[in-house]
Amino acid sequence: MTKLLREIPANDPLNTVDLKALIDTAIMENKHRPGAVMLVLNEVQGKIGHVSPCMQAYIAQNLKVPLGQVHGVVTFYSFFKTKPHGKHTIKFCLGTACYVAGVPQLIEKAKQMLNIELGETTADGQITLEECRCVGACSQAPVVVVDEEVQGKLRPNKFPQVLKKVQA
Repeated sequence: MTKLLREIPANDPLNTVDLKALIDTAIMENKHRPGAVMLVLNEVQGKIGHVSPCMQAYIAQNLKVPLGQVHGVVTFYSFFKTKPHGKHTIKFCLGTACYVAGVPQLIEKAKQMLNIELGETTADGQITLEECRCVGACSQAPVVVVDEEVQGKLRPNKFPQVLKKVQA
């Protein structure tokens, strides 16, 4: 834990006075409440957008709980993110219907066009690519979810239009 806190990357929220203050406030307001780890993580995620490994170590240290407990919560619940996300998120459904209908080709097209991998964010911080499980729109396969908007029956040759809308 101490190694994580000795080698905090320059871009980590712990190195920004205002963001560190948000984390400290979340810890102070919740440390004596039942479920403090979840409460603090939810508040930090909501205000900062992610909970980096260094932030996890800092929270564990200040709540006086094992780092494994904090990390276990972050990795168990899919809504917690460990890296900053882009302004826009494009999620590719990997359910069986979407997979069979061609979502792997859509993923490859997106990776090629944005020059990033799944789980990464463009250098300008605008777009994050993610995978997700079935979104319940199997009749529209293959499906991509762009900022909570489901777009179905998408083909690789139509993907540039999707990106153009997102980038506008």
